[in-house]
Amino acid sequence: MKTIQPEKLQEKLEASEKVHMIDVREADEVAKGIIPGAEHIPLGLVEFKYQDLDKTKEYVIICRSGGRSGMACQFLEGQGFDVTNMSGGMLDWQGEVEL
Repeated sequence: MKTIQPEKLQEKLEASEKVHMIDVREADEVAKGIIPGAEHIPLGLVEFKYQDLDKTKEYVIICRSGGRSGMACQFLEGQGFDVTNMSGGMLDWQGEVEL
C-alpha cells in the first residue's frame, strides 16, 4: 500500500496540485475539521459508494490516525483504484481545515 506523509500532502495542496482526497472518518469527526477539498465518505459507506469514484484518478485516503484509511485503501485497491494512505491521519495534519 502506498503512503504519503501529511507534510507532503500539504506541500502538494499549497503548490495548487489537483489532489483527490477522501476522508473516511465519521460525521462527528469531520465536523471538527476536514482538509479543504476532501470528499467525505464514511468508512462504512465506502463499499457502497466506490462505484461513484473515477478509476482514472488517484485518491489520497484520510482518517483520524491512518488505520481506517488503510482498510479503505485495501478495499479500493482490490476494486482496481489507485489509492494512497495518508500516514498518521488527521492527528498528524498541521495544515488548514474547514469546519
